Amino acid sequence: MEKKRKRKQAAETVKPKAKSVRAGQIQTENPKNPFPSHSAPTPQECLAIRDTLLTLHGIPPELAKYRKSQPTDDTAPPETVLDGLVRTILSQNTTESNSQKAFGSLKSLFPTWEHVHGAESKELENAIRCGGLAPTKASCIKNLLRCLLERKGKLCLEYLRGLSVDQVKAELSLFKGIGPKTVSCVLMFNLQLDDFPVDTHIFEIAKTMGWVPAVADRNKTYLHLNQRIPDELKFDLNCLLYTHGKLCSKCSSKKGNKQQEKFNDNSCPLLNYYEEPV
Repeated sequence: MEKKRKRKQAAETVKPKAKSVRAGQIQTENPKNPFPSHSAPTPQECLAIRDTLLTLHGIPPELAKYRKSQPTDDTAPPETVLDGLVRTILSQNTTESNSQKAFGSLKSLFPTWEHVHGAESKELENAIRCGGLAPTKASCIKNLLRCLLERKGKLCLEYLRGLSVDQVKAELSLFKGIGPKTVSCVLMFNLQLDDFPVDTHIFEIAKTMGWVPAVADRNKTYLHLNQRIPDELKFDLNCLLYTHGKLCSKCSSKKGNKQQEKFNDNSCPLLNYYEEPV
């Protein structure tokens, strides 16, 4: 018995050796900075392109009204955060013209968000059908309003004003169907916070100019550009790259639309920055 007890005690005291880890083997990843060694774009390059495109295009009036420095018109109250969020939802996977028509139709048929909340799904789908993907977008809007009413007791998102970028992201991530690009648009336009949404046009231009590695997807491009682009340039540069991407066929995979036909892109100013011919 004594020998068995000693053997048992010896077995309990034997512990597996911990593997030694060299300092160089420890790898820490910053989820907000997927390409820390990629130095483009530089602040100087961002400023130069902003100034060049600003001279070429200017800030479109429909976007300029969201600019921080833009003087407010007392006769036109600022767009509510909830209006801005729903407008952004309706803009997904459709043209700007169609999304504007869908939002206008929605607001004319339903005077308040309480009316939208109480409407049948088919009624809402019919109101926004001209914007495309009506069942999906109607479901997202209905879910947003239902969850907002359950969580806050009223259909209002003005409580987001004054929160930090990370706090707003955490809040809006609680609503099903609200993706990172939609959140980023609300941050930049409606809350006037320093963020840089990445749509298809900006993604294509960023990759072509070498602002992100070739392996970057849209989400990592968003994270990288938000690290590299100075906050004070984010709004202007975003609006200008978006506008230029729509107008210049050399900078877009969508060729031959009517807007591009009106724009002479033979001397596209971004060609000097492109790593390869477009």
